[in-house]
Formats: sequence, structure tokens, C-alpha cells
Amino acid sequence: MTVRLLVVDDTLHVRQMLVDILDLHGFEGGGEAGDGEEAVARTAETDPDIVVMDLKMPRTDGLEAARQIRSHRGDQKVILYSAYLDDDVLRQAEEIGVSVCVSKGQGVEALAREISALVMDLGR
Repeated sequence: MTVRLLVVDDTLHVRQMLVDILDLHGFEGGGEAGDGEEAVARTAETDPDIVVMDLKMPRTDGLEAARQIRSHRGDQKVILYSAYLDDDVLRQAEEIGVSVCVSKGQGVEALAREISALVMDLGR
């Protein structure tokens, strides 16, 4: 079964690198977004299985975008993938219902492992 991802990052080359590497891991790019506001709209349009979301972005940050997405799609799996994870961010992410937080410092391999774990939770 194919797993569709929506990759959200305001830095174009980072977003494209994530899409390319995750594609090599067998995950289908279901779409891309450059900020949280666009992520909310693209989630509704593309119906991804998992949203991979950066935290610090213009207009709407990753936590607020995750909050908006989960308010409309309560079962939406969201991974916060950020270089800026601290106790406050982790607490807020948990309250919102973010599935998992992964530090960019852990690398894309750690992200791919967490996506694979969520795929198993999806029953695929």
C-alpha cells in the first residue's frame, strides 16, 4: 500500500531534499507546502496519510498549522520535524496531538524510521 506524505518546509531546497530522500524510502510525495497556511489548504486538497511539518515558518508556524489541521481532521498523523525542539514545543505538540517530534539534527533516516512506525499504526 502506498503512503502519501505532505512535506511542509519553508526552505525550498530542504523540502525538495526531504521529498527525494523519502521517495527513496518508498514513501510517495502527496504534496508539498512552503508554510503552515499552505499546509492546511494542501492537507484538505491532497488527503495525505502523514504530514511532515517544519516548526518555524512564515505566516503560520508548524504548531498552529498542526492545530488547524487536526481540528478538521482529528485522526491526521502529523510529524513535527524541526531543529527547534525544546520542552515547551514538545508539550504543545503533545497537547495538539502531533504524532511524533523528530529533531532535524537526528537526520532524515530517523524521520524515515518514525514514518515507518506510523505506517504500521495505520495498519499498512
